[in-house]
Amino acid sequence: MASDEKKNKHGQLKTIIPLPMPKEELQELVEVTKDWALMHGAAMRSKSNFCEDSLNFAPFVLLPSPFPRKEFNRAVEMQIILNELMHKVAHNQSFLTSSLQETVLVDDFTGKLFKIYETIQDEGVTQPLSLGLIRSDIMLETDCNNPGKKCKAHAPYCCWKQVEVNTIASGFGWLGPASGLIHRFVLERLGLTDKLKDLPENHALKGLCEGMVEAWKIYGNNEAVIMFVIEDISYNICDQRFHEFEIQKINRNTKVIRRNLTQIAQTGKLSASNELIVEDYTVAVVYYRAGYEPGHYHSQKEWDARLLIERSQAIKCPSIQYHLAGTKKVQQALAKSGALEMFLSDKKKIEEVRGVFTGLYSLDFDELGDQAVRMAIESPERFVLKPQREGGGNNIYGDQIRDAILKIKENKERAAWILMDRIQPPIIQGYIVRPGGQKNLEVSELVSELGIFGLIIGDSTNIMINRQVGHMLRTKTASANEAGVAAGAGALDSPYLVD
Repeated sequence: MASDEKKNKHGQLKTIIPLPMPKEELQELVEVTKDWALMHGAAMRSKSNFCEDSLNFAPFVLLPSPFPRKEFNRAVEMQIILNELMHKVAHNQSFLTSSLQETVLVDDFTGKLFKIYETIQDEGVTQPLSLGLIRSDIMLETDCNNPGKKCKAHAPYCCWKQVEVNTIASGFGWLGPASGLIHRFVLERLGLTDKLKDLPENHALKGLCEGMVEAWKIYGNNEAVIMFVIEDISYNICDQRFHEFEIQKINRNTKVIRRNLTQIAQTGKLSASNELIVEDYTVAVVYYRAGYEPGHYHSQKEWDARLLIERSQAIKCPSIQYHLAGTKKVQQALAKSGALEMFLSDKKKIEEVRGVFTGLYSLDFDELGDQAVRMAIESPERFVLKPQREGGGNNIYGDQIRDAILKIKENKERAAWILMDRIQPPIIQGYIVRPGGQKNLEVSELVSELGIFGLIIGDSTNIMINRQVGHMLRTKTASANEAGVAAGAGALDSPYLVD
């Protein structure tokens, strides 16, 4: 079995057991694991056959995917640095303003967010504390020996590169740990209990919810509530509700309410001391699971609700400045020479962070922007074209990049996008199990994206709490572009650490 735990020399990572599995054994394992997933809350509401009273199991990879132990540990350790970096970026008005000055003119959504930010800065910040529940998404890179990748390791999967940092609605705090529980069940079912030690512990749900409870305690009103800002329809309901249940487990006196932006607009107000009042509840902490895309704002009143929340004493997750710090344009600005030195003083930390950045290029109307346009047109397969959006399904890949760039080449709209080097991850063999009764499950070529969760609480001058709290793994077929499970392309997974 030892040889099956190693990568092959062509950049593939070997599976935990030889594949394909015998057909009857595979069929029996799939059926029992689907039931286990449903009965343990690894589930979502169906988008195609929606019913609020029913669930489908979330798509999952049957066997855990190999991930180099050294690189996993390096990602875990670096999250503390990334938390600090994003916190300082969020509290640097001049950097946010200069980074987004072109984007806000041509991207209406980012422009409206920035207008709220400017309003709060002009009026004065009511609540100086921010709660950051951050997820840094990374992928292994097989092309690290390319000098342009700035990686000193030598193995085919030698390093990981950052895909993006999520500062709003960083999901999978429950489904990440749930994936590991699925795979513990599978390995026990297969009699591979000696492999359980190589599935890393994952306490993301507990860690994230402890952060919300700590913010609630800091607010200092035992009668106040934590408010989840939700979509009109919550398909990823388990991931949200398990947060609510965990908060109640941590502190039975902490009440959670769930409201969408429209409801907040209808019933929300500020007290004389700028407390946020929604219906009859005083809100201590606002946790956004919506508000990250234009479709969540049906009219001006939803935008007014967002401003109302920002003006209040409630501790926001994220605050408006944290939301802006997570935009693609700001992340691209951080990759510029000298940018990290504005926020981190430790040279070792700076080099570690710079080493995980992949190529990020502005499309502004300047010499560098024009150069990026030419690169995208000449070699679109090398890049990903990204807008200022979260939630999956928004990026552009392959030849479509050339078409998109040619369309906006002379248009100011191009400044709303960034270009990123496309990461070339190692291939994994595995089975993706999806709802809908797959009769002949075949081995697929897969690639994975790891997310590391961080918790940070602080203001512009002081960081009170800074922790790494867990992880999640999403896997997709190697031919697919997007990896979002809620968006329909990816599947739940968990890392199996190999040396």
